[in-house]
Amino acid sequence: MSTATATTTSARRKATGVTVGWAISDALAMTKRNLLRYIRLPTLLVFSTIQPVMFVLLFTYVFGGAIKLPIPGISYVDFLMPGIFVQSVVFGATQTGVGLAEDVSGGMIERFRSLPMARSAVLAGRTLGDTVRNMFVVLLMTGVGILVGFRFHGGFFPAVAALLLAVLFGLAFSWIMALIGLSAGNVEAAQAASFVWIFPLVFASSAFVPVQTMPGWLQGWVKINPVSTTVAAIRALTLGSSTATQIQGGTTATHVLQSLAWIGGILLVFVPLAVRRYRRTT
Repeated sequence: MSTATATTTSARRKATGVTVGWAISDALAMTKRNLLRYIRLPTLLVFSTIQPVMFVLLFTYVFGGAIKLPIPGISYVDFLMPGIFVQSVVFGATQTGVGLAEDVSGGMIERFRSLPMARSAVLAGRTLGDTVRNMFVVLLMTGVGILVGFRFHGGFFPAVAALLLAVLFGLAFSWIMALIGLSAGNVEAAQAASFVWIFPLVFASSAFVPVQTMPGWLQGWVKINPVSTTVAAIRALTLGSSTATQIQGGTTATHVLQSLAWIGGILLVFVPLAVRRYRRTT
């Protein structure tokens, strides 16, 4: 599409107003573009799944025997897998920032902005595409976990809710990474800006070890950490209410609502910030 045609079409849209239908259509087109990229470059998907598989195997067989749970009779892999789910989607969300930084440095963002599409379509398409990839990773991790002994003890519907909650949490973090990727401007800076705070956020959480085993000064932070909050919700859904309450306290509903509050808060803050940054990116 020529620049003149794009400008004319854009002006026509502004005159009539960009409808919700147009915005959704534009976002889905960008989602398809990003998913096709994974198909054409399968190494991107392979490398994004190797890391969480290694975490499952290492923590289960190397550290599992040394980590003591607060109540007996609970398999460490059953305790671990909710943390692996959250760790996988958070680390996977960094691909949103890296991909956008690559588009910025390669001039693609400037080309997208010249097209007659909704302002949010590029970001929505990127985050939705990475969310679909995260869904695949979560399902893969579920299969790997089952092979090493993981089981859903809460029933079918809580199991589905647990996996959906992990994917939603990854979607929220993708919008944080979108802002970082647009602000960083190049892939190396986006990677550095992402991992410098993701590592302490994930590893200083209840993802891999019980909160009770940590120093008292650290426990206060861990309990309010959004990663810990979502891990606790998924753990309550996968272990069952009574078992989860013995390990981490609180009810399943309380943990799920707290996690949803974090997800909603992150989206409420970072979606408009990322869209605003996109409009200013040249």
